[in-house]
Amino acid sequence: MIERIVILDGVDPVIFFGTNNSNMQVIKSLYPKLRLVARGNVIKVIGDEVELAGFEEKIRELENYCRELNLLTEEAIINIVKGKNDTFAALQKQDNLIIYGMNGRPIQARTENQQKLVEAFDENDLLFAIGPAGSGKTYTAIALAVRALKNKEVRKIILSRPAVEAGEKLGFLPGDMKEKIDPYLQPLYDALEDMIPIAKLKEYLENKVIQIAPLAFMRGRTLSDAVIILDEAQNTSIPQIKMFLTRLGMNAKMIVTGDVTQIDLPSSQVSGLIHAMRVLKHIPGIAQIEFNKNDIVRHKLVQRIVEAYEKEKTDK
Repeated sequence: MIERIVILDGVDPVIFFGTNNSNMQVIKSLYPKLRLVARGNVIKVIGDEVELAGFEEKIRELENYCRELNLLTEEAIINIVKGKNDTFAALQKQDNLIIYGMNGRPIQARTENQQKLVEAFDENDLLFAIGPAGSGKTYTAIALAVRALKNKEVRKIILSRPAVEAGEKLGFLPGDMKEKIDPYLQPLYDALEDMIPIAKLKEYLENKVIQIAPLAFMRGRTLSDAVIILDEAQNTSIPQIKMFLTRLGMNAKMIVTGDVTQIDLPSSQVSGLIHAMRVLKHIPGIAQIEFNKNDIVRHKLVQRIVEAYEKEKTDK
């Protein structure tokens, strides 16, 4: 009898082992000749060497399944251990799939322009994605970043937003600087929580694998081995967006998103996003994707609201 330690990497142990260790009980029932003890992200297994080798191979398959889908069911465990994992192959072939979010929910490019953003990400290192609220430009960008991190194409995700005051003064908000800034960054947290298990997301944030910070915190940095996303870029000045774009380092990709119809800058100030898109329009390696009202994937009323404001603007 020998003992082996199997360390799970990149999965949430709560999801892998199941509620009240239900998944672990299924695994134990499929390997009655082995003695298994699970704690944290570690499985200690004792048994015959040949049996152990087969066990570890199947655990790695289960780990990969759980990592990809953020889900592990009794049916999946039985199919994988018994070599009937055709379901996983079929799931990976879903049209326009980017990644699987929480509970195995597929996150896909749902419109033509979202798919253009996915394709442009593979072919360019800097992308501009502009369009109305609810068109999925930021959500799709974050999904692409999470996919790159999962696939070990990059080591970090860096998300940023300009902390522009839209109708209220930062200084009058309660709390320290982090508490004042966090509300501006909350939409980025919301998207990540849809795609990464809470425990794993917390670990990534603590270890700075995922960094979320206001635009001002980017100054002086060189951002390498990362996917970098600047959201709400319509609220940057020309010097700010130039500063951000020149942070791009080796093996890095950058996505800049914004809605040029929702600029919160003083009327006398030019939006850095509009200026940058004009100046950089014809540079190879830079793509520009323009979303429109047909890409809106929120509540059906959002599209009608956008249309009403467009009509009001043209009627003036």
